[in-house]
Amino acid sequence: MSVLLKLALGVDWISRRLGWLASIAVLLTALISAGNAFIRYGFDVSSNGWLEIQWYLFAGIVMLGAPIVLKLNEHVRVDLIYGKLRGNAPVYVDLFGLIFFLMPVMTLMAYLSWPLLVKMYLTHEMSNNAGGLVRWPAMMLLPVGFGLMFLQGLSEIIKRIAYLRGEFEMDTHYEKPVQ
Repeated sequence: MSVLLKLALGVDWISRRLGWLASIAVLLTALISAGNAFIRYGFDVSSNGWLEIQWYLFAGIVMLGAPIVLKLNEHVRVDLIYGKLRGNAPVYVDLFGLIFFLMPVMTLMAYLSWPLLVKMYLTHEMSNNAGGLVRWPAMMLLPVGFGLMFLQGLSEIIKRIAYLRGEFEMDTHYEKPVQ
């Protein structure tokens, strides 16, 4: 199990680095958005390329930031049931969800998005907007992001099994979000 735990911790390390990159993309998106607004309303000049780069950065924020959200246990769940569970029950619920929902869906989404990426790359698909950008870099974030979520899901499964076997310490405390 120690080899698998090392793999899981390596995936966690990658997710933390990509989460940092996603947080930088948030800042860049805000700066570009503010700059676009200033130039558009201040100088009556606009660029579709700068508008589209915001969409690309947003795709990066979501697809590169999702694995760290899963790692930090801050993802969406059914609080009505989950918040009332005690002992190892939340860990078993997590394992069930990871194995039977997250992993199959991430596999399917990566599988379905890959041909679209290949097609966009081979045809050099461009935005229909004047001054728009090539689309494959944004599309690449889909199979990559789903693949990263799959890896983080695998990491979470490994850590939870190791926790249940007493081989890994994990914080199982869950605090219901304030609403």
